[in-house]
Amino acid sequence: MPPLSDHQDSEHFSYERSWEDIESMLREAEKVQNDWVMKYFTARERNNREGMKIAARNKKALEGVVKTLRWVLGDMTVQHPLD
Repeated sequence: MPPLSDHQDSEHFSYERSWEDIESMLREAEKVQNDWVMKYFTARERNNREGMKIAARNKKALEGVVKTLRWVLGDMTVQHPLD
């Protein structure tokens, strides 16, 4: 397994993302997160505990993605994405 890249290693980072790219990614992440919420409730209606677990896990993971993208965009309600 290769070592983790240092953020200053320009060979692995392009820094070519536009604000529009980031905003688009945020919209997509929010949409996918909402899809997982709906899948959770569908699984709950069907008493599908495994489906509920998977949906809850994926929804929670996307919370971190959304929070980080909002932080990158300067959302003043997000103090730090790791909090």
